Amino acid sequence: MSRFQVKKVAVLGAGVMGAQIAAHLVNVRVPVVLFDLAAKDATGAVAQGAAKNGIVTRAIDNLKKLKPAPLGDVADAVLIEQANYEDDLAKLGECDLIIEAIAERMDWKLDLYKKIAPHVAKHSILASNTSGLSITKLSEALPEALKPRFCGIHFFNPPRYMFLVELINTPTTQPQVLDDLETFVTSTLGKGVVRAHDTPNFIANRVGIAGMLATLKEVEKFGLTPDVVDDLTGKKLGRASSGTFRTADVVGLDTMAHVVKTLQDNLSADASEGAPKFDPFYANFATPPVLAKLLELGNLGQKAKAGFFKKVGRDILRFDLKSGEYVPAGAKADEVYGRMLKKPAGERLKLLRESEGPQGQFLWAILRDGFHYAAVHLADIAESARDIDFAMRWGFGMKQGPFELWQEAGWAQVAKWVQEDIDAGKALSTAPLPRWVFEGPVAEAGGVHTPEGSWSASQNKFVPQRKLPVHDRQLFPESVLGANAADANKAGTTISDEGDVRVWTLDGEVLIASIHSKMHAISPDVAEALGAAVELAEAEYKGLVIWSPDEMFSVGADLQAMLPAFVVAGIGAVEGAEEELQNVMLKIRYANVPVVSAVRGLALGGGCELAVYSSKRVAAMESYIGLVEVGVGLIPGAGGLTYIARRAAENAAASTGTDLLPFLTEGFTAAAMAKVGTGALDSKKLGYLLDSDVIVANKDELLYVALQQAKAMADAGYRPPLRRTFRVAGRSGAATIKGQLVNMRDGGFISAHDFHIASLIANVVTGGDVDAGSLVNEEYLMALERKAFCSLIVHPKTQERIMGMLSTGKPVRN
Repeated sequence: MSRFQVKKVAVLGAGVMGAQIAAHLVNVRVPVVLFDLAAKDATGAVAQGAAKNGIVTRAIDNLKKLKPAPLGDVADAVLIEQANYEDDLAKLGECDLIIEAIAERMDWKLDLYKKIAPHVAKHSILASNTSGLSITKLSEALPEALKPRFCGIHFFNPPRYMFLVELINTPTTQPQVLDDLETFVTSTLGKGVVRAHDTPNFIANRVGIAGMLATLKEVEKFGLTPDVVDDLTGKKLGRASSGTFRTADVVGLDTMAHVVKTLQDNLSADASEGAPKFDPFYANFATPPVLAKLLELGNLGQKAKAGFFKKVGRDILRFDLKSGEYVPAGAKADEVYGRMLKKPAGERLKLLRESEGPQGQFLWAILRDGFHYAAVHLADIAESARDIDFAMRWGFGMKQGPFELWQEAGWAQVAKWVQEDIDAGKALSTAPLPRWVFEGPVAEAGGVHTPEGSWSASQNKFVPQRKLPVHDRQLFPESVLGANAADANKAGTTISDEGDVRVWTLDGEVLIASIHSKMHAISPDVAEALGAAVELAEAEYKGLVIWSPDEMFSVGADLQAMLPAFVVAGIGAVEGAEEELQNVMLKIRYANVPVVSAVRGLALGGGCELAVYSSKRVAAMESYIGLVEVGVGLIPGAGGLTYIARRAAENAAASTGTDLLPFLTEGFTAAAMAKVGTGALDSKKLGYLLDSDVIVANKDELLYVALQQAKAMADAGYRPPLRRTFRVAGRSGAATIKGQLVNMRDGGFISAHDFHIASLIANVVTGGDVDAGSLVNEEYLMALERKAFCSLIVHPKTQERIMGMLSTGKPVRN
């Protein structure tokens, strides 16, 4: 792997993107200094002292308020070093990477480059976070010695959460610089890298914004409203749930307008030599009338609390261009199109194309426009069709890129349909599909993606996916349809596949248990299979890793599996199932080989308990961990409260104080209020991850790191913790907690049933009816958990909450 070391990063520009990029660098523990102009005082003079960094200070303060949160832990805002261009340019010499993220003005950027160039270290990489300006033109202001270390780095907003980063080279960029930067962005920042050609708006914004403009054209043509369009173009279409117009509001209509203007300024309908770059779709890049009107009104979207949509109280309104007013929203698409969109790809597109209703015709039109645009521009904007598909998946939230959908639906048939529409004047451009669509290797292969590689229209061949040493850490990287990449659900050697748990191994050294029940819920069968996996690992392997290849770790106990047993056999069956689950947790904790939980996405309730009882946790940055049982009227019943009590005792024992209660309060509050960490860093603050656990930035490296951790622990002579007793806060501690609960109940902050559940949690975590300081063991507290859990499951109000959650997916407040 490249040994390019990034010890410190400078971010130039404390605007929305610059500040959030700095925040994400702090999230992944990279020291960062954030620059902006020197602030001015009330008289217009340059401020003095700390106030001189006022622009940066305000930007950092704003990070604490933004939603979704840019910082994994808001307390880490103080780790962003503040600087200004007047006093602190020498600090650039300490930085290995400098990311410029000032406003999208070519003249401003060029002026800044001249100012900073003398201070950039000889080894440092300089990269511009422009969203579409020419990287080559930007490089012209740089000294010759710096040009080889300059490139584009385009993050997507919000940078903490958006997976895509585009890297763009100039003719003078050294290849090793891009490789080094991709390595850092991939593993340290946790991103998916696409390398784009230096063309206006690069790949994702070029295709994505052209697609949004096409959508607005087709909306006008078919007379649809924004609420109906968003219903059609969201999850039903395999795209971001926010749909088209809501996405534009979130991005910001001014931002969208700027990207559109970049297309307008740098592209042209003029194919003659010397004109701006020719784009046969240029006529569609005019600013849509509805967007122009909203910009004129200052209704810039979510940040202005009004855009295509506006929230008034609990009501959602949509903007109506004809009246210039906001009118009630909430209309839904016809159900028939929802059913069509569930059909296999080929049948789906055929039904939409032949549909007589405007909604179906609209859907076919925007898909056709997307296929058409991507095919015509592939040679200019991307190395291969893979890059366009990845860019649209990672940057615009599509389940499939345009080429993947086209290929899945039947390459030749869809191409024929698209060309027929072009010939009939139905498409947005008269430009024909390129010849490679119909002739040669692509036509013979039935699409642009093959096991050999993806089609490069510029090179006229299939090219394999770029492979750097850092990619070896991704055992099952994201791939495209048709590439025949290894399937993590079938890879390796399967040892057993029973009880919704596949037990398998990649290398014969470490066992892997993958839960594949719905939402990875833990049923009695899953618990039994996990217990058997532990026993097998102890007998024949170095360790066990609990990992699943998709978006979540586990949502916890399977209530639907539990209820039939309760109905047939009564509360005894539930108590027995809970005891078995608790025993599995203890078996994991005290296994003679390391059990590593590789956590990603949701780890709730029993999923959280499974993680905390493991020997170690390797968590993806976006892991949301918590004990949420109170939401269904229950308490954590698989050892979660026992874990809270034990950890409080251990933390108290390591301190100089003797009072247990301060160490218990946070854990009690987290369980009683069903707090879920807003990411791995926040989950650590709640106590569900420890300082000794590993947080991985790139989700695709999770399994690799977990396996390495398990092997390292085994090779170091791993032994499980010894079973021991620990102190509890006793009845006096419970009384203190309940006193606070009484105030919350009497103040109307919690219901009587909430009070009852929280009181039971207090009883368990303080050890029940015993003196303060009494020594107990885990089995004792688990018995208290079972008793409280079973008393609640027969309670009518808890049953209301359970049935409400199962039927609607939403918590019932009673």
